Amino acid sequence: MQIGIPKETRAGETRVACTPETAKKLIKKGFSISLEKSAGVLAGFSDADYAMEGLNIVDSATAWGSDIVLKIQRPALNEISLLKKGATLICYIEPFSLSQDGTLDQFAEMGVNVFGMELIPRTSRAQSMDALSSQANIAGYRAVIEAAANYKRFLPLMMTSAGSAKPAKLIVLGAGVAGLQAIATAKRLGASVEAYDVRPEVREQIESLGAKFIDLDVGESGTGQGGYARELSDDAKKKQQALLTEKLKKADIIVSTANIPGRKAPVLITEEAVQGMRTGSVIVDMAAANGGNCPLSEADKIVVKHGVTLVGITNYPSLMPADSSNFYGNNLIHLLGLMVDAKGAFTINLEDDIIAGSLVVHGGTVRFKKG
Repeated sequence: MQIGIPKETRAGETRVACTPETAKKLIKKGFSISLEKSAGVLAGFSDADYAMEGLNIVDSATAWGSDIVLKIQRPALNEISLLKKGATLICYIEPFSLSQDGTLDQFAEMGVNVFGMELIPRTSRAQSMDALSSQANIAGYRAVIEAAANYKRFLPLMMTSAGSAKPAKLIVLGAGVAGLQAIATAKRLGASVEAYDVRPEVREQIESLGAKFIDLDVGESGTGQGGYARELSDDAKKKQQALLTEKLKKADIIVSTANIPGRKAPVLITEEAVQGMRTGSVIVDMAAANGGNCPLSEADKIVVKHGVTLVGITNYPSLMPADSSNFYGNNLIHLLGLMVDAKGAFTINLEDDIIAGSLVVHGGTVRFKKG
């Protein structure tokens, strides 16, 4: 069975779906791998690194023409036609944006089977395949590093003969995988950390990392299915914004991670809150790609408004591409492991909940339905 690894072409994407380390594991499982020339260079892996592990370095068309194509980002429109009939594509497919524009139908007409890595169920059995979590972990870490780099003061308490500096007051909004890693990283750097989430059950996790839980009574819980947050009612949103605004004005740094799958990011940081923050404060809006938790954020830009620096980076894992690629590659290995039997045969088993949950297009039929 031939695996193809094309070069990522989306602007700013530095990761690669297969590293020399993960390639070695795939080859042991019986796969042969064709890597597009220079596909791993931006992640820090040379063609020579891959060749040493037994990969074939090929042109773009050859990589795309493989039985299984592994990617990070979904193909561009001009790349879809390079897939062969009956091939299997595994990547972030962004089904919420594709379901209405005919692209999924195009895959179906071509007979291409498509798996969406963002649709892997969040269950104990699927943890090793959960690319959203593996990449969010990296993103949460890097977001705090970006906050520290843009904040013009110390994060920890500093006491010297020349004077002292109080620890920065850092608030994390959202305690999913990215938020919890942001809390842990900020604590390691010495900041005074508080965190808020609409799901009251995460309080214990926040406090276990040494942060203070911000308890707001908005009249309802935001606990959704599969470990995700759900969208609050309009009344609850208004209460949330009002209560948060006064709290956020006192923060030196805000790292905001609140996202709801398939929906616009909730507004948690109002313009009034930004105006009330001290000059030189920093907001890292990790939801900038989805509308932002702050309406003043701008995707893929770092801007200053009302004296506050707003960081709108949308692809934090690409700032740490070597580790991000390794983590993602291991997620793919575990997913492929569900489709290869003891004799090396490749089978898509629709009775498997992980396969069924992440399979977007199969056998000429679009399976994904936008909820």
